[in-house]
Amino acid sequence: MEFGWRDEDADFRSQLKEFVTDELPERWSDLIPGEEPASDFILGFCRKLGDKGWLTPHWPVEYGGAAGSPWQFIILGEELWSAGEPRGSQYMNVNWIGPAIINAGTPEQRDYHLGRISRGDVFWCQGFSEAEAGTDLANMRTSAVRDGEEYIINGEKLWTSYAGEAEFCFVLARTDPESTGNEGISIFLVPTDTPGFAIEPIPSVLDIHEFNRLTFTNVRVPAATRLGPENSGWKVVREALSHERIGGPRYARAALVTGRLRRIADERGWLDRDGIKTRLAEAEASCEAAKLLVYQAIHARSCGRSENLEVSLARVAIVRCERVVADLALQMFEDESIERGSMGNSQLKTSMIAGLGGGSVEVQLNMIARSLLGAVGR
Repeated sequence: MEFGWRDEDADFRSQLKEFVTDELPERWSDLIPGEEPASDFILGFCRKLGDKGWLTPHWPVEYGGAAGSPWQFIILGEELWSAGEPRGSQYMNVNWIGPAIINAGTPEQRDYHLGRISRGDVFWCQGFSEAEAGTDLANMRTSAVRDGEEYIINGEKLWTSYAGEAEFCFVLARTDPESTGNEGISIFLVPTDTPGFAIEPIPSVLDIHEFNRLTFTNVRVPAATRLGPENSGWKVVREALSHERIGGPRYARAALVTGRLRRIADERGWLDRDGIKTRLAEAEASCEAAKLLVYQAIHARSCGRSENLEVSLARVAIVRCERVVADLALQMFEDESIERGSMGNSQLKTSMIAGLGGGSVEVQLNMIARSLLGAVGR
């Protein structure tokens, strides 16, 4: 792998870093990504990025992008994630919702949705997990029944982030009642103000991140809201989630927190405490390893190769580095980490979210095993 940056990518990072420094209030340096998912500030920030062509720099020009390299995708994520992710929930739009519409959308869907996403004008959420299909989406029971030029959606989705502020929901539903597994699933781009669509917050110990229950009761949507062919949604989702799993480069934020922890340990004389130096070194190495594995996946993407294994490896490494940094913070601050808002408490909670968002890390480990060892008998 070539570790030097091309001039255009290095220039993009430099200009983006300067823009973020100028635009972000000081309070953002202490925010956990996702803590402020949608606000007037986020909308204004994303619109400014969109005006510069920096919200979707890696997208094709005809869809509002700048035809930048895949490396600009990860540069954008690194700089914004380490700054507290001021795109809020719009990072999903850029990472995988937009690319899914680029790959499978009709001309009308592309014209409407991609323009709004690239301008920073819209918030989305996703309707994936269910009570019996948390990490195994193929077990979903939400149904969509064709009725003339409409579909009628019924079912319930759980653990949905960012729904309260979302204008659209990227919904998976089973359109073939006789199907099993990942067959017979379709995607719908559903406005959240559609009659019969209800959103209910779910109380959680993860107070820095809101979860919701989505209920669909005879929700009628035009057939034109279906993304891609009927019963063929799984392929679209599988490809889209490869972008999602590394599109949130949590290692950038974890490395920043690790640097702060090292300075605190030095200032308070904790470096001589048993194991602190070793744990600091482990945290720094874990963040660097996650970054290199993500770069390996981006390199595969830039070469047009399959990136499935690389993405799963990188995803596991990202989660691991978040957890290692959380363990370090808990060891350093001890009882202080019980306090809400403390560095230890916040890092623990964000590490818990890391293992779930974008697909559970356990599922990724299974995918790695199948890729490296091949299918085995049950």
